[in-house]
Amino acid sequence: MLSEDNFITKLLGLKDVLITNITETATSLYIDIETKPKPQICPCCKHSTSYIHDYRQQRIKDLSIRDKFVYLLLKKRRYVCKQCGKRFYEKYSFLPRYHHMTQRVYVEILRMLRNNCSMKLVANLFNISVSTVSRVFDIVDYRLYRLPEVIAIDEFKGNAGSEKYQVIITNPRNKKVLDILPSRQKTYLIDYFLQFKNRENVKYVVMDMWESYYDVCKMLFPNAKIIVDKYHYVRQVYWALDRVRRRVQKSFYKHKRIYFKRSKKLLFAPYEKLDSDSKQALRIMLSQHFDLQEAWQLKELFATFRKSKDYETARKKLKAFLFTAQECNIPEFEDCIKAFSNWSTPILNSFECPYTNGFTEGINNKIKVLKRNAFGYRNFNRFRNRILHICA
Repeated sequence: MLSEDNFITKLLGLKDVLITNITETATSLYIDIETKPKPQICPCCKHSTSYIHDYRQQRIKDLSIRDKFVYLLLKKRRYVCKQCGKRFYEKYSFLPRYHHMTQRVYVEILRMLRNNCSMKLVANLFNISVSTVSRVFDIVDYRLYRLPEVIAIDEFKGNAGSEKYQVIITNPRNKKVLDILPSRQKTYLIDYFLQFKNRENVKYVVMDMWESYYDVCKMLFPNAKIIVDKYHYVRQVYWALDRVRRRVQKSFYKHKRIYFKRSKKLLFAPYEKLDSDSKQALRIMLSQHFDLQEAWQLKELFATFRKSKDYETARKKLKAFLFTAQECNIPEFEDCIKAFSNWSTPILNSFECPYTNGFTEGINNKIKVLKRNAFGYRNFNRFRNRILHICA
């Protein structure tokens, strides 16, 4: 038994702790422990005392050993000060005050919650309640005190709290999540960014084509260049092309309509990357309707704009694209033309700056997995801290 005690003592790794007894069951280990008596400092009068008033036993949750739950049965001493009469318990480095789990259990729970695992799974692994895991996690708090030179703003469907959409703010330069906001309403965004005193240091803001973001940034970041993320303006053209495809195929009989739907990738793929059979199939599709042919040609013209190497070249090609799109007079492209006309400067800024919302969109995918594993979040603060904890 002595050798096993020594093994358990080393495995526990608790300094100045003596094991007095070990009781083993099918699922758990109960380890009686105590510390050597030593003089204590009175918390009231700061005098040293060695007088023990009494003992009590406290059960403490610890990390599992050999796939068994471990409970430490600590023999706690209560000292009494002969100077002022104050009674107090001795302090332990491995046990926070008023807690019933060791410090390293807290650390391990927080470490596991950095992964996309649910709180219920963590609770089962430690044989504790979900509410206990939640209370442990609620000690985590992330605060943003200064804004970096480059920020990216995007929204995601979180349904946390009373809002459908939440806002994520990242630093695309060093790939770091800065904060999660409960609302994308303009008034809230203004109040949030006003708290930062270094707003004039922000040089670039990457965003989608949400008007509130633009208005807030123009108002609060006077020295910032606003950039529309490439993904968000590129998809405007592909959406327009797909709307034309759906309108055209409505007039076809069933089998032909199904073929068009299943072959729509041919319309979106770069023409130079298609093989000979795919090019022939594409030509047959385009020959079915003049509007579809013109919409596809607009998409290809837009591709030349995307390949621009500098701001001035992009400006000329965007102007040519908008002129051609207006001449074609395809109804599905009206929203696209309007968006490109209204956002032309932020769109062209994307050809001068290397920053995009790519990292932010990747984090949004992580958030979807987190929500799915947790079956959603009602508490926004916990939702926010969980995202920041995973991405820290």
